[in-house]
Amino acid sequence: MHKKYLISILLVLAVLATSCGGGVTTTTTEFKGGELVQLRDDPPTLDPHLASDVPSSVIVIEVFGGLVTLSTDLKVVPDLAESWKISPDGKTYTFTIRRDARFHNGKAVTANDFKWSLERVADPRTQSTTVDTYLGDVVGVQDKLQGKSNEVSGVKVIDDRTLEITIDSPKAFFLSKLTYPTAFVLDRENIESSREWFKTPNGTGPFKLKEYREAELIVLERNPDYHLGPAKLDTVRFLLSGGTPMVMYENNEIHVTGVGLADLDRVRDPSSPLSKELHIAPPSFTTSYLGMNVTKPPLDDIKVRQALAYAMNKDEIASKVLLDRVVPAYGILPPGFPAYNSELRGLRYDPEKAKKLLAESKYGSDPAKMPRITLTVPGALGASVGLDLEAIQAQWRETLGITVDVQQVEWATFLKDLHAFRLQMVAAAWIADYPDPQNFLDLLFHSKSLNNEIRYSNPEVDRLLETARTEPDEKTRAGLYQKAEEIIVNDTPWIPLWYSGEAYVLIKPEVKDYLLLPLIVPRYRFVYLEK
Repeated sequence: MHKKYLISILLVLAVLATSCGGGVTTTTTEFKGGELVQLRDDPPTLDPHLASDVPSSVIVIEVFGGLVTLSTDLKVVPDLAESWKISPDGKTYTFTIRRDARFHNGKAVTANDFKWSLERVADPRTQSTTVDTYLGDVVGVQDKLQGKSNEVSGVKVIDDRTLEITIDSPKAFFLSKLTYPTAFVLDRENIESSREWFKTPNGTGPFKLKEYREAELIVLERNPDYHLGPAKLDTVRFLLSGGTPMVMYENNEIHVTGVGLADLDRVRDPSSPLSKELHIAPPSFTTSYLGMNVTKPPLDDIKVRQALAYAMNKDEIASKVLLDRVVPAYGILPPGFPAYNSELRGLRYDPEKAKKLLAESKYGSDPAKMPRITLTVPGALGASVGLDLEAIQAQWRETLGITVDVQQVEWATFLKDLHAFRLQMVAAAWIADYPDPQNFLDLLFHSKSLNNEIRYSNPEVDRLLETARTEPDEKTRAGLYQKAEEIIVNDTPWIPLWYSGEAYVLIKPEVKDYLLLPLIVPRYRFVYLEK
């Protein structure tokens, strides 16, 4: 899950503008080499089986790989597997591994490497937070996770180049799940050689990790033997030590940067030389939201949650506060995403209805008699919580008389408390990992999902989501997800805030084929510098 909890949606735009998001393309493909330099956050991990965030995934998908991957047009395509067959009952996948599949040290990748890797990630000692979500469909994974078995029975080695994976029921999205790093292959000898193996990983991706200095620098170098064709760049240098992106860009210290509100007017001015280097990234598949733990008073009352939603004038905030850089969200699935419902109205601004619902709640309309509400966000104490959240707080006070306290905690504490269901309300964003509605609705709202951190439960929603998992007809399946989404939106465990709008990115003229896409996919091998 590329989950990133955020103080403001504008931070999402800054991150995604330089991570993903149509872009700079050319008609020439002449190899030019060179080094691309970018400013990035220090990744929490470089272990694919532990990666669950954007900074880690951006690096991991360039160094490692799996059976399948996502193409730049967001299709599931072969990676280390050259082909696969699906059994008539839709439950068994037989993969044929490429003859030229190699680790970075030249060793052949075999079916046994995949079996070991999938059993490593399912080993409770690995402590993967993503294995249940992305590989829980594989027969035997749950037994391995629970210590009931030493192997994953649903993963079988037929021969060195043939791997068989059996899942518990036919699911249209299973191949898409295998594009996530949880299913990537690792070299057992590399892992067992050192506790810090990730500093010298023996991956299979288009780039090798040349250098890693925590909180300072990551350098990737081209893998000349990459099975899908070598990258055009010699190296990619990620600066992790911080800095002011716009200043660094204008000083020619980095090649690419997102553009924030403070610099947008200046950069867009036709008289500015930078205007010729400005590019517009399409909206990412991201929804930011306020998540409410439905077991925590007063948010255990649906009418309180609905009142908070109806009291928010998102159109006004998007226009006047965020200067139309975001799109108000009234559903969960973002525009352009499979099963997106353009006719879903959602809970739109209606202050009188908000007051009425609050008065009808079991807590009544007197805020003094209501338990306090605390909104938790990650960040340093005293840092700004974001203009959008400040505006929302003000609207709640003015319309409902409710004061919502903001609590800022460090990242690690935030995650720990969230996973332990201790938080009452959070500001967050979900960034899609693959283009399937299951990646939003089932992962976040099914009552048994480990990603359901708001403790939402609705038997009808569970039924619809479970039916959609195995529905073969695409149109029928989309309809099931839309019905589930409508119920969830009305139940209001989330208040959707914003879909990302177009993002602005500065890219140096010599940088070619820097693709801007709505999902994070391997793409640095396409980039080159033109001298």
